[in-house]
Amino acid sequence: MFTEEEKKFISYWEANRLREKSWKRQIQAGLPIGTTVAAAILITFFSGWYKLAMMEATTELNPWVLIFAIMVIAVTFGAFYKKQKWEQHEQLYNELMARKKKEEQKLESGSKEA
Repeated sequence: MFTEEEKKFISYWEANRLREKSWKRQIQAGLPIGTTVAAAILITFFSGWYKLAMMEATTELNPWVLIFAIMVIAVTFGAFYKKQKWEQHEQLYNELMARKKKEEQKLESGSKEA
């Protein structure tokens, strides 16, 4: 029927699916990955590989705008990342439940025929 890993996933997801769906939880859990992406953007920005963009940024860019933009990117990316992971887990859970239901129906129809 199910592997041990699938059984563990089903029990975990039944217990935690609503908690994981909360947008506060998604932002909180996704913030580390969002911060990593934001740090990569900052490293790329300050590495100076694109000289013209660096000249424009140092003469016309307000540092507060840059800080705000990086924070928005980190929070948004983290939230979307965790939302996408939640959707993947929910899809897997629904597929496993459909398989379980199909197997139960097959067993019931097999026992009725006998």
